[in-house]
Amino acid sequence: MEPKQLLIQSFQGAVAAADPLKILPNHLPAPPSGKTLVIGAGKAAASMALAVERHWPAGAALEGLVITRHGHGLPTRRIKVIEAGHPVPDESGESAAKEILHRVRRLAPGDLLLALISGGGSALLSLPVEAVGMDALKATTRELLRSGAPIQEMNTVRKHLSAIQGGRLAAASKAPVIALIISDVTGDDPTHIASGPCAPDPTTYRDALEVLDRYGVKAKPVVREHLERGARGEVPETPKPGDEIFSRVENRVIATAQQALSAAQEFFRSRGIQTVSLGDRVTGEASEVAKNQGALARQIARHGKPAKPPVALISGGECTVTVRGSGRGGRCTEYLLALAIDLAGRPGAHAIACDTDGIDGSEDNAGAVLLPDSLERAARLGLDPGKLLADNDGYGFFSKLDDLVVTGPTRTNVNDYRVILIL
Repeated sequence: MEPKQLLIQSFQGAVAAADPLKILPNHLPAPPSGKTLVIGAGKAAASMALAVERHWPAGAALEGLVITRHGHGLPTRRIKVIEAGHPVPDESGESAAKEILHRVRRLAPGDLLLALISGGGSALLSLPVEAVGMDALKATTRELLRSGAPIQEMNTVRKHLSAIQGGRLAAASKAPVIALIISDVTGDDPTHIASGPCAPDPTTYRDALEVLDRYGVKAKPVVREHLERGARGEVPETPKPGDEIFSRVENRVIATAQQALSAAQEFFRSRGIQTVSLGDRVTGEASEVAKNQGALARQIARHGKPAKPPVALISGGECTVTVRGSGRGGRCTEYLLALAIDLAGRPGAHAIACDTDGIDGSEDNAGAVLLPDSLERAARLGLDPGKLLADNDGYGFFSKLDDLVVTGPTRTNVNDYRVILIL
C-alpha cells in the first residue's frame, strides 16, 4: 500500500474508534419512571441522538432537541436536530439553546435529563446573558479564535458570558442529569468540553478578564463591563465544585483522543510498523509543535533512536494558531506546512494531520498529507512555503498539491490526529 493511503486509512480507523453509533449504546441508562428529555450540542450531537433513538426502548417516553453544526445533521424521529453556526455562534443556536433551557426547567424529579455533549458545543449552545447579547458574543468569539488562546481559556470567557454553560444547564434541572460526553479537549475534563453545561466550573469572572488581557482580546465594552460586574460580585457566579446541584448529576466521558490513537497504533502494528506514541495532550503553537516533532523524526531517520524505521510517530491533542496573515487553513495544515519546511524533503518521511471532526479550522478539509516530494512539487508550481506559512495559508499550499484530506462531516470529534511515518 502506498504511504499516502496508509496514512489516510489510519486516520479513518482512528475516527471509527470514536463513532457514537458504536460507542454510545453501551452507556445508555435505564428509562426513568417519568419521561426522558434528550438535549445536546456539538459536532457529534446528531449521531449521538440517532444512537439514542436506535437503542431506546420503544415504549419508554423520549423527546428532545440537539444542536449541531450546519451540514452535520441526520434524520431523526423523536429527537429534533437543529443546525447552527460554528465556530462563530449565530441566532439559530441562540434560539435552540433558549428552547433547551426552557424545556429543562419544566422537568420533574421523576424525569431524566440525558445530555449529549461533544466538541463544538461552546459555539453551538450559545445563549448569551441578556447584558451581553449575540452580536457582542459573536465579535468576542472571533477575537478569541484569532488570539491563539487554548480552548480551555477561551471557554473560561464563554462560560461567563453564557446563561446555559458552565454548569448552569444542570442547575436548571429538577430531574437527575446524565451527560454522555465525547471529548475534544486535552485532559478530557468535562468542564472544558463544550464549556461544561452540566459540569461544575472552577473558573471565575476574574479569570475570564485575565484571559482577555493575556491574549490581547479586544472584547466589546458590554462584554468587559459584564465580566467586571461579575468580578465585583454583582452578578452570580457559575456553579462551583462541591455545589449540592451536582449530587444528582453524572458527567461520563465515553470517547477520547486516546481511544482513537490506540486504534491507530493497532492499525500500524497489524501492518508490521512499530509505533511511538507522543501522547494525546500535545498543545502549543502548531508551527512550534511541528519543529519539535520534526526534530524527533530526523533523529530516528539518522540514528535509529529511540526507534528504528519503519516507525509511526503518533500524537493527538489540540494545537493553536495565532493568526497573523490572511490565508486559509486550520491548525492541521499549519502544522504540516511547518513540518514540510523543517523536514526539507527528507526521503522516507511522510505525515498526516487531520481533525477528527472532518474540519480543519473553518475549511472543507479534515487536514492534509505531507510527502517526501511535497516541497519539490511546490517549487515547480512556484509556491513559496515560508511566505505561505507566514500568511497562515496551509490550505493554499496543500490544495495546490492535491494533498488535502477531505472526508466531509464525521459527526464525531476527539481532537486532532497526527502521524509522522518514517520508512
